[in-house]
Amino acid sequence: MQEKTILGHPKGLFVLFFTELWERFSYYGMRAILVLYLTAETTDAINPGLGWTSKEALALYGWYGLLVYFTGIFGGAIADNWLGQKKSVLLGGIFIVFGQFALAVENMTAFYGGLFLLICGVGLLKPNISTMVGSLYKKGDARRDAGFTIFYIGINIGAVLAPLIVGYYGEKVDWHLGFSLAGFGMIFGQLVYIFGRKYLTGVGDLLKHSDEHAHLMKQPLTKTEKDRMVVMFISFLIVMVFWAAYEQAGGLMNLYARDKINRVVMGYEIPTSFFQSLHALYVVILGAPMAYFWVRWRKKGKESSSIFKMGVGSIIMSLGFVALMGAAYQLSEGALEKAPVYWLFLSYFLHVVAELSLSPVALSFITKLAPLKYASLMMGTYFAVTGLGNKLAGILGEAAQDAGEMAIFTGIAVCTLVLGLLVLVFVKKLKALTHGAEDVLVS
Repeated sequence: MQEKTILGHPKGLFVLFFTELWERFSYYGMRAILVLYLTAETTDAINPGLGWTSKEALALYGWYGLLVYFTGIFGGAIADNWLGQKKSVLLGGIFIVFGQFALAVENMTAFYGGLFLLICGVGLLKPNISTMVGSLYKKGDARRDAGFTIFYIGINIGAVLAPLIVGYYGEKVDWHLGFSLAGFGMIFGQLVYIFGRKYLTGVGDLLKHSDEHAHLMKQPLTKTEKDRMVVMFISFLIVMVFWAAYEQAGGLMNLYARDKINRVVMGYEIPTSFFQSLHALYVVILGAPMAYFWVRWRKKGKESSSIFKMGVGSIIMSLGFVALMGAAYQLSEGALEKAPVYWLFLSYFLHVVAELSLSPVALSFITKLAPLKYASLMMGTYFAVTGLGNKLAGILGEAAQDAGEMAIFTGIAVCTLVLGLLVLVFVKKLKALTHGAEDVLVS
């Protein structure tokens, strides 16, 4: 039977695309206003916040970022052993809906309870929906990387809309209204998933209940699988450092944009939360051209392995922080009260070029390398490592309150540059350890 496709990809991809779009709308909407809400003055007559210090807010931001992704390990284990990916995604979405509406209640118990529900919900949903994307494609299917890029664009459409809608109403009207809008976004995502499950038949089911795969769940890892696991764990280190740099966007860079960037453009002051949509907007614009670039690069016979792209992404990330160093340098000279906004636009642009070289590639990479019986667990570990990067981002943001932004921006630039160069030096050895996992079928 011929597979039913849209744009050459399984229809199920677009069900997961829209589900993840609204889940990310919910997540990034909440993230856009969290630190701003925590640090807003309690005495604000129009839209009071909690009055926390920047250091306290960044500490919570770091812990939330750690836990919201770290629970992906447990979400993956639950899917592999009890629920399967399909049911785990559904349950995770329900937790997220209740978590967002709990944040909308003006009560600290509800606030912390909402964060707890969000942490559990994302832990169940995030790794398993990504694994389901990989399951739509057979081994060696050349469409897999492109499928993950399409999926990644869906993520970022949600991330573009969220700061503009949730951010505006949260920052300018009422913080709790903003959290409510994030909750309604997740409801849309759940409806798409429930009504689109007919296109996910045989995808995301519990493997241990399948006769076809039962014997594979009991087999020990082969030498090839162990080598691939080594490469995956090395890639996790790259991912952790990358997200420690990238996630400055929701914390330190968010406060930096509010306090030290001149946000007036053509007589209009851009709300701080709007800058949270820049990353995602750039991804939507650059996603297809970047995917096309790497396809052309490979066809020319040049190195295009996932590990190579991760190294390139790390180097480009360092350049984004060089741009922020330029803003901090101008302020240190004392000639300007606030740095020009173009530094922020340039930094976010470079961060996104780096992101597109690394993040969707890493998601696809894991589905290629992970042993079948650990598929969800390894994706969960990827997101746990992302969580560690988020926590490190919070720690660096806290440190900037004492050491200054220039020191932190410089440190991140140096670390990401050195890591990227080391990856490129050893790329051939690492690629060999994958034992041809990235070989594609010739159509």
